[in-house]
Amino acid sequence: MNWNKSQAEFDLKSAMRKAWFHDILAWLRGEENDLLPFDAVKHLHPTGERYVGLQVISVDKIIGSVDRYRDFDDAFLPRSEHLSERWSNIRRLKLDGKELPAIQVYKVGETFFVKDGNHRVSVAHMDGQKFIDAEVIELDVAIPPEKGDEIKDFIIKGEYAQFLEVTKLDKLHPGHFEIRFTTPGRYDVLLDHIAKRQYYMGLNLKRDIGFDEAVTSWFERLYTRMIEEIRSAHALDKFPLRTEADLYLWMMDHRYYLTELFGHDVGSRVATQSFVQHYRPAWYKRLYTRLTGRRAEP
Repeated sequence: MNWNKSQAEFDLKSAMRKAWFHDILAWLRGEENDLLPFDAVKHLHPTGERYVGLQVISVDKIIGSVDRYRDFDDAFLPRSEHLSERWSNIRRLKLDGKELPAIQVYKVGETFFVKDGNHRVSVAHMDGQKFIDAEVIELDVAIPPEKGDEIKDFIIKGEYAQFLEVTKLDKLHPGHFEIRFTTPGRYDVLLDHIAKRQYYMGLNLKRDIGFDEAVTSWFERLYTRMIEEIRSAHALDKFPLRTEADLYLWMMDHRYYLTELFGHDVGSRVATQSFVQHYRPAWYKRLYTRLTGRRAEP
């Protein structure tokens, strides 16, 4: 037993050294190294929750914590000295062969946030344990999070969920390709595009245009056509770490600029080719973006 206690204390010091090293590396790289706070889930606008009972879950899919997200890094390594006694006691009990109680988690999509049992998860990580028993409360969200998401990604996914709720695009076009942005606040611009589409359709057709009809027209005749041109031009290769939706908005702005310049609508193809030609970053900037993960602006 004394040997196990000494081993537990040694393992704690080793884990805290690793946490310190990870923090230094993250700082040097300009990266985040924190667990996600469960409070970030509110951005996904959960519509309900339910207790689903005791399950065996993957330790690797635990990405956050309800109230201990500052005490551990994103690999659940302990950062704070005040964790020492609790952490080493759990490690010792495990070395003694004692059965530990199940943790409690919130399930959001295929990821988990620890409600109770953060130290047990940390010790499991230290051991390389793949699975752990957990009492699970599942939350319903339209666009689920993924491992590697940051709070910004939660905000964007929440905005996307609201966009789908307003437009019913997922019901009007089941299986449509995803419309994902890399920065928040962009779905409101799409709603403005749809509103303008509805207005001009009404003028041209001399009748009232329903919102669903405007959404369908915008998606099929404007958005999809622009995306087809983006793909045809292999534009994403020229703008690393961006999405088709990002490029759609940039190219629509460019299309408007060219229309004003030439006095007529130049169309999706000309706008796409012109934008790529004039605004693609130089090859060395694209390489830098891929190597550093820092996006190039047009």
